[in-house]
Amino acid sequence: QSCLSRQQLLAAIRQMQQLLKGQETRFSEGLRAVRSRLSTIHASLAKAAPEPPAASCPALQAPADGRKFGSKYLVDHEVHFACDPGFQLLGSSTRMCQANGSWTGQEPRCAEISECSSSPCQNGGTCLEGLSHFKCLCPPQWTGTACQYQAQTAPPTWSVTDDPAFSRQPRCALIAQTQQCSCDPGFHMSGTASNGICQDLNECEVYQQEGGPRLCAHACVNIPGSFRCSCPAGYVLLGDGKSCEDIDECSLSQDNCTSGSTCINTGGGFQCVTPQCPPAAGNVSYVKTSPFQCERNPCPMESRSCHQAPKTISFHYLPLPSNLRTPAPLFRMATAAAPGRPGPDSLRFGIAGGNNRGHFVVQRSDRHTGELILVQSLRGPRTIHVDVDMAEYLERVFQAKHLSKITIFVSPYEF
Repeated sequence: QSCLSRQQLLAAIRQMQQLLKGQETRFSEGLRAVRSRLSTIHASLAKAAPEPPAASCPALQAPADGRKFGSKYLVDHEVHFACDPGFQLLGSSTRMCQANGSWTGQEPRCAEISECSSSPCQNGGTCLEGLSHFKCLCPPQWTGTACQYQAQTAPPTWSVTDDPAFSRQPRCALIAQTQQCSCDPGFHMSGTASNGICQDLNECEVYQQEGGPRLCAHACVNIPGSFRCSCPAGYVLLGDGKSCEDIDECSLSQDNCTSGSTCINTGGGFQCVTPQCPPAAGNVSYVKTSPFQCERNPCPMESRSCHQAPKTISFHYLPLPSNLRTPAPLFRMATAAAPGRPGPDSLRFGIAGGNNRGHFVVQRSDRHTGELILVQSLRGPRTIHVDVDMAEYLERVFQAKHLSKITIFVSPYEF
């Protein structure tokens, strides 16, 4: 009896072991299925995860008939825009790069200021468009800024009489037994109605004598019945017939720079530049890593003077028009941490040298950026040098210094 019970007990234990083994297998398979499903869900969620924030924004162009200040397109950087004389800015004058990779504000454009479109001249006066101003040329019996007052005045004296091309016969007609004579636009009647002659109106002289606004950005040339504008060498006349635009000799390969030097476009011309690293002094020496950058060779550990010397020296060249309206942002310095290394937690900016330091200030534009701003206008032609340095600190301990050597070529002209 006991022997049988033992056999039955063993059989029951074996049966229980088989059952547990089966349960264990099913449990393992279930775990594998759950793990596989979780992996699938994780992969699909990772794909749908938002992109990491963009480090920069797309490049911006200067608007037609305008200028752009700022060439860095990193997050939190600003770009500024301004229009040429005779144009007004529509859209945003400043745009900032956002963390999502897009710019704030609206795309700027420069619209021509047309003062004559509102027909301001009364009583048959002719509206003459100047650079962001207008002037009314009045018939002989009218006067005033809009020809609004009656006047008994002698014919104007601003005429060219010695060239036959500048004189014409008047157009006359008999109206109600009275002879009526008139002149073409751009001419005025000289003499009496019976023996009068139409003489050219010298628009260039009108504006010069009466201290009115300039008709042309550069030079005005009188022609029979009208005028035309001309530009200095190195510039081309724009479609508005008044403004001048600089010719970029560098991009058109019209320069004569030798190999090893770089062409820099300037107002009305170009410069060939060959930046040089400073010569070795003591433990400090530099190597050229690009045409416009030098990097300091590694310092001996104990050399404090070497560590204090600029780690990088970069060269920058800016063409500017004469008498640029101030304040005008010209240049930015920024820091970027190397991957895997903590960046500086504070920066100090300063003007380190140059031949006209009083014309500039350096101010912080955000936590990692400093900006060189022109605060006193520069009259050209002249060449200005200004050095800006940026010192990096981590927990108030000096880390490194970077030097930007900026050369500004000021044009002789205000365009």
